Amino acid sequence: MGIVGWIVLGLLAGAIAKILLPGRDPGGLVGTTVTGIAGAFLGGWISSHFWHRPVAHHFYDLKTWIAAIGGALVLLIGYRILFGDSRR
Repeated sequence: MGIVGWIVLGLLAGAIAKILLPGRDPGGLVGTTVTGIAGAFLGGWISSHFWHRPVAHHFYDLKTWIAAIGGALVLLIGYRILFGDSRR
């Protein structure tokens, strides 16, 4: 998967993660994309190192999407733990 594929995957995974974990977080479209891309890498790393299930590099692979969305959720939860919930 090329760089454009990772950006699109990151944008969609970050958007899905923000839908699953609603709240006002800074960043907008760029922040969502960066969160999703970083989450995709984090999810892939967690998947391959702790669960011994390497993630395929195909855009339409379900494991890739689950790892990317899960990684983005981990990053969003970590952000909220460090900086607090912005709903207050």
